[in-house]
Amino acid sequence: MPETKTEEPAETESSLLSSRLLNRENGLKITLISLHGLIRANEPELGCDADTGGQVIYVLELARELASQPQVREVELLTRQIIDPKVSDDYAQLEEEISENAKLIRIPFGPRRYLKKEALWPYVDHFVDQTLVHFRRTGIPDIIHGHYADAGLAGAQLSRLLHVPYIFTGHSLGRVKRQRLSLNKDNLDALDRRYKFSLRTEAEEIALETASMVVTSTTQEVQQQYELYDHYVPSRMEVIPPGVDLSRFSPPTADWPRPAIADSLNQFLRDPNKPMILTMARPDERKNLTKLVDVYGQSEQLQKLANLVLIMGSRDDMMDLPKAQRRVLDSVLHRIDKHDLYGRVAYPKSHSPSDVPELYRYAAQNKGVFINPALTEPFGLTLLEAGATGLPIVATNDGGPRDIIANCNNGLLIDPLDDEMIEKALLRTLTEPDQWQAWSKAGIEGTRKHYSWSNHAHRYLRDLDDILQHSSVPALVSAPRARRLPEFDRLIVTDLDNTLSGDDEALAEFATMLEQNEHIGFAIATGRRLDSAMELIEQLGLPRPDVIDTDAGTQLHYGKKLTPDRSWRKQIGYAWKPDEIRKVLDEIPGLSARMTRINRSSK
Repeated sequence: MPETKTEEPAETESSLLSSRLLNRENGLKITLISLHGLIRANEPELGCDADTGGQVIYVLELARELASQPQVREVELLTRQIIDPKVSDDYAQLEEEISENAKLIRIPFGPRRYLKKEALWPYVDHFVDQTLVHFRRTGIPDIIHGHYADAGLAGAQLSRLLHVPYIFTGHSLGRVKRQRLSLNKDNLDALDRRYKFSLRTEAEEIALETASMVVTSTTQEVQQQYELYDHYVPSRMEVIPPGVDLSRFSPPTADWPRPAIADSLNQFLRDPNKPMILTMARPDERKNLTKLVDVYGQSEQLQKLANLVLIMGSRDDMMDLPKAQRRVLDSVLHRIDKHDLYGRVAYPKSHSPSDVPELYRYAAQNKGVFINPALTEPFGLTLLEAGATGLPIVATNDGGPRDIIANCNNGLLIDPLDDEMIEKALLRTLTEPDQWQAWSKAGIEGTRKHYSWSNHAHRYLRDLDDILQHSSVPALVSAPRARRLPEFDRLIVTDLDNTLSGDDEALAEFATMLEQNEHIGFAIATGRRLDSAMELIEQLGLPRPDVIDTDAGTQLHYGKKLTPDRSWRKQIGYAWKPDEIRKVLDEIPGLSARMTRINRSSK
């Protein structure tokens, strides 16, 4: 009889994983990158703008959990240093501890002031340059993981330059967002100008092309969102749902005290003891908050049964908010006035991170419901938080909510554009006490079973082990010991023609010297075009340069893969107007088009 193969218990698999990774010298160093948003380790300011949402919590919790694993030596989360009197001084600190073995590093790049994510694109290459300096000082990581499109582009460039394996998490994707926001919109050019969709999707394509693994939250995200991209490779996609901090998000106990945030809500409400329809989202067009107010405002039954509580970030003065957020808030307030909802809707100006779990518990205690009516939802961390506290959920039938409700069975899915479906789902949750109780219990149990950060970290490190150990990943990852620029302490730069050629014996001695001295870099500077220079290098059997400067100084490329220096191109391209120069030169008698091209190249 053939042997029966039994599956190893999770503890054994985990110990084997730890053993393999611990064989790497001193454990792993993991670099996470998240460039936009106001990120700090303590009391993160969620919802203070359109860029500071669930991704902030995701990367902080991921850093903490990975750093707690025995096979991980260090986790660093790279973000942007911000020096701006309009925001807290916390964001100017160059370094901040997240937890033991995890720290937040703020890299100075671009203007000092805070910039929304759409304004960061011109400075991403500057971040790459500054991060190379950081790595030279602190050591090159074993893995780089970029979060969102801007960090996706930066991480991909760093990965190519350093020959370090790369992981990408898109969080939300440009092509998907453009599709959803384009519904019923005539002026698509205005959308593209506001959200920089062409730059964003190009960055996502580069990240997908480079990544050895793409971490996604749901199967739907893989099949219906990433497949819209040219560099979508199904075998590199890994569905690893994020976790929820179960130490913070727990059900209310019998002796649970009335939360402080209740006072902020009660000043809005005529009958604060009614159940609560709670939503928590930054004022962003995609979050579909105006639709929720309309549904509530048009339903006498909902108004009779429950209050509507809108937690829309924090604000001191609406006029100081970015225009896009102000438009959403203006629209929400207009609808509250239109439907005469005063006394039935609460929309406090601010809340602290410590208020968030209290809000869920307060709503659960009064037999309320949490709703996420977003047009598109890559995951929906708030749904996990609500479920973990025992609050049933109603959520958009997209992305993460599908998987969460399938796993936890703690609520209903709705079409975010269907007023009647939204109303019916809320009414059912509020009027069927036995069903409410069943959903509440299922959410508490399901989140603990399927969505703990320890499960996420275990899956993450298991897949990372596959990347580091096996040759089936892209050649970048499985290459032999790489020569990397930040590790050089000197650089030999030479011309190509009649400099390296002519003495075969001396050239062989020179090549041997380079091979034996990993700290010495080798560069070629030539007026030739890149293709011409590489052809001559191959013909002569010359050592392949670590850096090559071609086209009379206008092109810089690095390493075996000839990774282009995007930052250098931008620097020398400043104020360069080739079309105007060509127009002037075309008027000069006897100057041919070929001469014009040569002249342009020599510039």
